[in-house]
Amino acid sequence: MASIFQGVGTATTLSSSASFDSNKFHPSSRRSLSERKVSFLVVRSDAAKMNPGLNKIGGRADQLVTNAVATKPDTSAASTAASKSGHELLLFEALREGLEEEMERDSRVCIIGEDVGHYGGSYKVSKGLAPKYGDLRVLDTPIAENAFTGMGIGAAMMGLRPIIEGMNMGFLLLAFNQISNNCGMLHYTSGGQFKIPVVIRGPGGVGRQLGAEHSQRLESYFQSIPGIQMVACSTPYNAKGLMKAAIRSDNPVILFEHVLLYNLKETIPDEEYVLNLEEAEMVRPGEHVTILTYSRMRYHVMQAAKTLVNKGYDPEVIDIRSLKPFDLHMIGNSVKKTHRVLIVEECMRTGGIGASLTAAINENFQDFLDAPIVCLSSQDVPTPYAGTLEEWTVVQPPQIVAAVEQLCR
Repeated sequence: MASIFQGVGTATTLSSSASFDSNKFHPSSRRSLSERKVSFLVVRSDAAKMNPGLNKIGGRADQLVTNAVATKPDTSAASTAASKSGHELLLFEALREGLEEEMERDSRVCIIGEDVGHYGGSYKVSKGLAPKYGDLRVLDTPIAENAFTGMGIGAAMMGLRPIIEGMNMGFLLLAFNQISNNCGMLHYTSGGQFKIPVVIRGPGGVGRQLGAEHSQRLESYFQSIPGIQMVACSTPYNAKGLMKAAIRSDNPVILFEHVLLYNLKETIPDEEYVLNLEEAEMVRPGEHVTILTYSRMRYHVMQAAKTLVNKGYDPEVIDIRSLKPFDLHMIGNSVKKTHRVLIVEECMRTGGIGASLTAAINENFQDFLDAPIVCLSSQDVPTPYAGTLEEWTVVQPPQIVAAVEQLCR
């Protein structure tokens, strides 16, 4: 163990096997482990009634027409997969299936984190894996994010392929030094002697009244670290495919999972599949405007798309999935077709993924834009505990409708 910790002293940029497009610490509550366990949360993706949020374009937006039906079929990979023979899984079960398949395939794959063992993880992603693979491959740790993250990085240096689970993404701020200085830079600072094939994953995002410290969106914190790849899952299909791809990658990958999507259900293929870590997903093809989004906001966008279709608009929706690097090939082709871009994210506006994406599009495709890029982001405030206030800090579908209407004037 001492040799593992000694190996954690320096830090990585991406190994040559993957292309790389460059695009506050504030301590979490240190409550007891039992207090930090939370119950399952369910996402409403059926266009259920929601209170309209603050319309940044101007005034309060009208309530959505929730029974609207989009006329264009969903041609995404996930929908194609669902039409074939398969089995139905919740998103957290799809993550677990991906984990189990990779642990079965490769004995170097292991899981490290708080309560990941016999308890099965705070959201049951690793349930049942400890009895099957043993306590050394599914390792329960103390409440010490900096220690077990460093241990996982050291294990990766020694040839293992650890999956490090943060019980909540906000708690991984305690391991920011290990993730940035060690995980992100060691491949470079060691002159290529070490690879860091580690996956860092866990729940994050604004849930249902989880409070400010448990509603963190850390994409903006980690995106500036050299050598780190970042992906965000949004469906059971891409959750499993991205999990398997991240485990097999020789580069450190942060997999963002949203707390409100764990109980999202979908039919996924029986056959094995692995997704590309650097590829976006075309959710809905269209002609009038490109809407770029990811994670939970995918469902807010698709809810808004139903209303937009009823109003005569034809939005193209892309789930960017790869937060670093961006899939500028798919994004660029869409911009060249629609000439208008709306970015919808749950991340903070200042220094968020939307800001980096706006810069990348302006640098590469400015000549194809007929209007300035519009970015809808969460407000730069701590997430309130009160449910009504919490909704107002996050982008809601009526704001998306209003933004598209303004862009397409």
